[in-house]
Amino acid sequence: MTAAGDSRRVPAREGRSESRERGSRFLAFAFRAPSEEAARTRVLALEKEFHDATHVCFAWRIGSVRRAADAGEPAGTAGKPILSAIDAAEVDEAAVAVVRWFGGTKLGTAGLARCYREAARAALAAAGSEEIFERDDFEIETGYENVSAVRRLVDPPSVVLADESFTDRARFRLSVRRSRAAGIQRALEEARIAFRRPRP
Repeated sequence: MTAAGDSRRVPAREGRSESRERGSRFLAFAFRAPSEEAARTRVLALEKEFHDATHVCFAWRIGSVRRAADAGEPAGTAGKPILSAIDAAEVDEAAVAVVRWFGGTKLGTAGLARCYREAARAALAAAGSEEIFERDDFEIETGYENVSAVRRLVDPPSVVLADESFTDRARFRLSVRRSRAAGIQRALEEARIAFRRPRP
């Protein structure tokens, strides 16, 4: 979702918002969901927690997967507006669930859509966002004479020393931003330092 192609923005934390409209109460939760299973699990937990609610509507955007559910509300008045708020926030791995308690006065389809969209927007704003990188690991095993050369490659946040141990040989695991991986591999090869790149 950026020019480099190896990074994206995701919710930084769980965000919440609460609003009321003509007696109806809307309680929204925005959270990071790295998979559909994670999103479903959180939504099910909210349905259980707020079992007295009239509706628990939700949407998520995870990679190329986009899902929206009206959960009993008139078609297109809940899930789609929630999803549009996620799209507007430009975040990936993002899910929003909006819990509604009906207050006795119908809001109309346009009013409902506005309430769900605004509740989702406010929760996403409270969640904030952070940039994360697609990363590759390099596992290195070498003699002690190369320790300084390996450590010189560390350049957070793009190249992070994820692990190190020292026995008869020095062992390192570097977590590398994908756009930097070719350069790190070239540097290791030129220094004749053995490494392997495990599959994700």
